[in-house]
Amino acid sequence: MRAQVLESFNKPYTFKSDHPSPPSPKGHELLIHVQAASYCHTDAVFASGAMQQGLPRIGSHEFAGIIDSFGPEAEKVAQKRGLKKGDLVGVPGRAFGPCGECTECVENDGDMPGYGVWCTRAGNLGLTRDGGFQEWCLVDSRQVAKVPEGGLKPVEIAPLMCAGVTVWNALETAGVSTAEGKGNGEAKFVAILGAGGGLGHLGVQFAARLGWNVVAVDTTGALGMLGDVVKDLGEDGKRVHVVDALKESVEDAKKRIFEAPAQGLEGEKGCDSSIILPESQAAFDFGMSVLKNHGTCVAVSFPKDGWKFKPGDLVFRHIKLLGVLVGRNHQLQAMVDFAAGHNVRARIKTYPLEGLNTLVEDYHKGAGGKLVVDMGLKQ
Repeated sequence: MRAQVLESFNKPYTFKSDHPSPPSPKGHELLIHVQAASYCHTDAVFASGAMQQGLPRIGSHEFAGIIDSFGPEAEKVAQKRGLKKGDLVGVPGRAFGPCGECTECVENDGDMPGYGVWCTRAGNLGLTRDGGFQEWCLVDSRQVAKVPEGGLKPVEIAPLMCAGVTVWNALETAGVSTAEGKGNGEAKFVAILGAGGGLGHLGVQFAARLGWNVVAVDTTGALGMLGDVVKDLGEDGKRVHVVDALKESVEDAKKRIFEAPAQGLEGEKGCDSSIILPESQAAFDFGMSVLKNHGTCVAVSFPKDGWKFKPGDLVFRHIKLLGVLVGRNHQLQAMVDFAAGHNVRARIKTYPLEGLNTLVEDYHKGAGGKLVVDMGLKQ
């Protein structure tokens, strides 16, 4: 089968036309015929050697494919979840083969019994196990998301499997209610730093579709694509306030977006929450400063050298600083269903599998949106 294999860190992927196909599925495994596989920042981090994982490795932990066959335990899961051969599913990286015994597996907040997305003993597709940059892939039947019929194309599903579910979890952590549906935001504001990136432009769409006001912050180069995203939101786009952080300070942005506060009550004006997606100190500072008192700052990125913050923001302004990783699998399914039903789509650029190294080059040049391998494209 065709596959792209990372054989050395800081080197291009090696294309193989005769890579061995996976064995027949066993246990909870599904054999998936991969249709599309998306590239994530974590793929770049892995390829640099920073994660100190083993090689060789087939990357991509956000992909979509068609169910081909089931392991014995997977058949039982499929009956419970309404999955069958030929179904299109989304596949996130986490979690392959969790232990079923640890705290993460037992106290899993509503996922399938014994299945923990954050189980430290589990495999992670594209990182500790081979992922989606291949024609066929073994996955855990409990980790996939069922795609509503006619709702999303494979190239649209793939970016949702990491970028989508991560920013969905970040929004929930920031206080955005995803259960109540459209209009639950009322007069509330969420700031999204890095709004023109892969996670950010999805977060803008989710938040606006859910009825929240969005302060979408990025730098000049990303604003063209972000402007198109806002335009396509229609009426919901009227709640999005775009800020070019290179041209407008956080103080000026707050003056423009919010009513002028009464003297001495400046801390009452600002966003209810903020989500930090870039790894820069400038983004973190903006995200903390744009908050009103008692606000919540949610960190998604993890810069190598960390961030500096003012303890006074936590103590005197009562700002809560939280971190998130990918969401649980019930969040994954809810996010897919919402995206399909409310026209939330990633801005994508597609490449054939043979063109993966070109995709990587474009990623490092700062291409916006999500870069996706479409298995149906030919070189």
